[in-house]
Amino acid sequence: MPADFIHAGPSVLAAFLASLVEFVEALTVVLAVGATRGWRSALGGSASAMLVLLVLVAVIGPLLTSIPLGAVQLTLGALALLFGMRWLRKAILRSAGVIPLHDEDALYARQREALGAGGLRRSGWDAMAVSAAFKITMIEGIEVVFIVIAVGASGRGLLVPAALGALAAFCVVVLLGAALRRPVSMIPENILKFAVGVLLCSYGTFWVGEGASIPWPGGDLSLLWLCLGFLLAALGTVSLVTRRRALAPAGSAR
Repeated sequence: MPADFIHAGPSVLAAFLASLVEFVEALTVVLAVGATRGWRSALGGSASAMLVLLVLVAVIGPLLTSIPLGAVQLTLGALALLFGMRWLRKAILRSAGVIPLHDEDALYARQREALGAGGLRRSGWDAMAVSAAFKITMIEGIEVVFIVIAVGASGRGLLVPAALGALAAFCVVVLLGAALRRPVSMIPENILKFAVGVLLCSYGTFWVGEGASIPWPGGDLSLLWLCLGFLLAALGTVSLVTRRRALAPAGSAR
């Protein structure tokens, strides 16, 4: 298997899946804002946030190339590992039934109720709508930027494939949102978060080792074994937590 594919393939996949989750969450709120307060303000706020994010990427990307690769790999690898562990923990708890699954339809209904409480406005610019759309796009977009940088800037030539993966996710979500005009609830978000958590943990561990000059057995192929290891560990944890919940006394559940 060519080394370029081993590097670029997981980068594109991780960026695409992670961005898909974040963009779906942002889309749900933007749709609620548009349906309740007006599409002009909702799209304007979201577009403004996207411009800010593009400037952020344009500034940060070139700066990373001036930093020694080992330091970038060590720092971003550690951050990717921590970020992936957070996603994987939530996915495990949701899969085991400890915390409820994320419901885009319920989030959409709550957002519409909250936004409608201030009165409906469908013409002109609505400061509340612009602010809500801008905020959610920035919050989710910053996470996308971090993921793209974490999986793309840790190796030479990976930033562009990772960015293309995120761009593809953005296009998919925008097209689905424009066609459906409703939350994209058919995408299995928890499965995506599970997969992204495994990929980020694997990538983070690999880059930390690379940054610390630790030789990986098999070189780049170690990424595949790391992914398999984290996946098996996560699935085993889901099974363990599920069994413990089933054996726990009913009165002990909180």
